[in-house]
Amino acid sequence: MKTYPLFLDGEWVESGPFQAVINPANGETIAQVSTVDRARVRGAIGDAHTAFESWRKLPGKTRGGFLHAIADEIEKRADDLARTITLENGKSLAQSKGEIGMTVDHLRWFAEEARRAYGRIIPHQVDGKRHLVIKSPMGVIGAITPCNFPLVLAVRKAAPAWAAGNTVVLKPAEQTPLSAIALAECAAAAGLPKNVLQVVLGDPAEIGKEFLENPLCRKVTFTGSTEVGRLLIAGAAQTVKPLSLELGGNAPVLIFDDIDLSRAVEGALIAKTRNTGQSCIAANRIYVQRSIYDQFVEAFTSRMKSMKFGDGLESGVEIGPLIDEQGLAKALSHIENAVANGARLMCGGRRSGDKGFFIEPTVIADVSPDSLCMHEETFAPVAAITSFETEEQAIEMANSSPYGLSAYAFTADLDRAFRLMESLEAGTIGINDGVPSTSNAPFGGVKQSGWGRELGSEGLDAFLETKHVSLGLNL
Repeated sequence: MKTYPLFLDGEWVESGPFQAVINPANGETIAQVSTVDRARVRGAIGDAHTAFESWRKLPGKTRGGFLHAIADEIEKRADDLARTITLENGKSLAQSKGEIGMTVDHLRWFAEEARRAYGRIIPHQVDGKRHLVIKSPMGVIGAITPCNFPLVLAVRKAAPAWAAGNTVVLKPAEQTPLSAIALAECAAAAGLPKNVLQVVLGDPAEIGKEFLENPLCRKVTFTGSTEVGRLLIAGAAQTVKPLSLELGGNAPVLIFDDIDLSRAVEGALIAKTRNTGQSCIAANRIYVQRSIYDQFVEAFTSRMKSMKFGDGLESGVEIGPLIDEQGLAKALSHIENAVANGARLMCGGRRSGDKGFFIEPTVIADVSPDSLCMHEETFAPVAAITSFETEEQAIEMANSSPYGLSAYAFTADLDRAFRLMESLEAGTIGINDGVPSTSNAPFGGVKQSGWGRELGSEGLDAFLETKHVSLGLNL
């Protein structure tokens, strides 16, 4: 079993206590990773602050060149990196390769955006003055990433921060640190200057406190649960520290009777089962118009039954294990609660095997609005379906959640599509599209799904300070 060091101050540092990394497909320990205490995290922030002074002065094109070089390294190691993601996360190898592709695309997008931290000149209102707006990097960024997309979400934070001229201290999820270590290896091989990236692992609460309380850490960016997001908000209030928060979701899918049924089934299936259902934008509540409800449930159930689940390294596997025992227990409790409230179990609903954290692909129909799965995020391949009568009712049901990260709708009516995109309360809306995220468009939530936006030009702006300069001139 390999022991992995952390990347700190330009060196690979091995220190205990060591943290086990578990393969969720069999429950076995596949590696152990070094950890550091809060004092060492403080040191990493100080080192990153020192590196910031020179990194910020590089032209954007030069910083972008480093991002391209890291992307090149990731492409060279794509097969090994995909296997690492599957081993520590559990998703299918095909989906891990897809994550590699999106990671590279993020890096290349922000490599070019580094040239485009535009300011502007504002027309003056008083003689003898001129007004400029300039954009400046913030400083050290504390980045906290989740386990479901362990490589791409680390890059989604680091790449725009680097492009804008900031340095990054990265804290990956405890379950999936190997992808972050691999990113550091690629960054080092690409010649990224010392301390522009460092990786820390240890007590999550202590690391979070250091990020929030250390004045040299100028911003914290986080992807994870709304519950942890609230803790970060409370902690940031003490120092008025800026936060970017991509939090939980409870995505609705609206299926209207004017859409081709097979297209709706496939689109909803992708939105539900991608990444084993462990995605913040995964379909969580599927609402189907009454006139096609029975046909949709039958066809969707048939497709779910046909999906191969198992170890992500096995050929043809589409759905892997859940990340851990806690995630499995929550999914099973959601199914049990829905059935107790009158839902029909159409397929699945049980744990599979005695090794790893597998759940059978599950469909539950006629789900009551009082069921837990209609209010809480179900991070699993569990599809909850219920019916609606009218468009107005569908919109009301979709917007009934306190979350608003994503929403989906399938309709052939263009007028309705525009009404939905204006009415649905979500930061990302997929109309006849089950995979709406892309590097060049903003991503983020409304309501309790977060603050701010990642990706797109907005993703760069999130790591820049806006300054107004008023020049008094003798004209």
